[in-house]
Amino acid sequence: MDCLVRIAGSMGARTVLRPTGAFLLALFFATAPQAHSTDRPAGGLAEVDLQLILAVDVSPSMSRIEQKVQRDGYVDAFRHADIAMAITAGELGRIAVLYLEWAGPNQQTVIVPWTIVESREDALTLADRLAALSLTEGRGTSISGALQAANGLFAKSGLRSPRRVIDVSGDGPNNAGAPVDPIRQFLLAEGVTINGLPIALPRNGEADGFARYDHSSLQSYFERCVIGGPDAFAIGVTDAAMFATAVRRKLVREISINMDQVIYAAYTGRSDRTVDCNMTGQLPGR
Repeated sequence: MDCLVRIAGSMGARTVLRPTGAFLLALFFATAPQAHSTDRPAGGLAEVDLQLILAVDVSPSMSRIEQKVQRDGYVDAFRHADIAMAITAGELGRIAVLYLEWAGPNQQTVIVPWTIVESREDALTLADRLAALSLTEGRGTSISGALQAANGLFAKSGLRSPRRVIDVSGDGPNNAGAPVDPIRQFLLAEGVTINGLPIALPRNGEADGFARYDHSSLQSYFERCVIGGPDAFAIGVTDAAMFATAVRRKLVREISINMDQVIYAAYTGRSDRTVDCNMTGQLPGR
């Protein structure tokens, strides 16, 4: 079984998805290739509390240094005891995680395939595996392509869970491939939750690299145009030193279903701006 692996299993091969980029919703899912082909487990679908896809932006607006900050943020988060505590507190005490790096409409790379995590040791091993893998990079920013890829990965996961979540990080709006909303609406109708990690990190005191867009506008874009579904939320990052903290808070919130309220990082309050979800590239405030 090459799609669903135990944390102690061998490293899964890197896989590149080639989505269609079609503008009609029917074409998104009628023709989209799958990340893995695998038979279902002999005893039926493996049960977990949560299927979580970490969809991580590696578009060209992010330098290699900035990409490393992002990767290290996820690694550090899984090494923190809070993550294991949140996982083991679930009804089954285990979740499944897949780490996907994405850029343009034709680049979605599975870095870590579906992996069941049910202990602190599992979480640490996942962090070590992720830390050891090379960074990827691509052209364009296709949030729609990432969501389409995630849909196919859920379909072939070999898992069953009461919740499915896509965790989308990004430093800009959808500017390549199909519009976001048709795929987003399809996923929401399927009961999938989409959360956001809008990234706007300053470089040399100016809005550059990660912070290509005004952080309030980017936060509003994610809130209005990207996230959705049960308990959906966005936590923005405007300080590199706080990246790991933001990722950890976000993961704890996604894993824990008994929390009374959404956690927003102190440095990014909820935005009250409105944006045009059909825009590409430039956001207001630049």
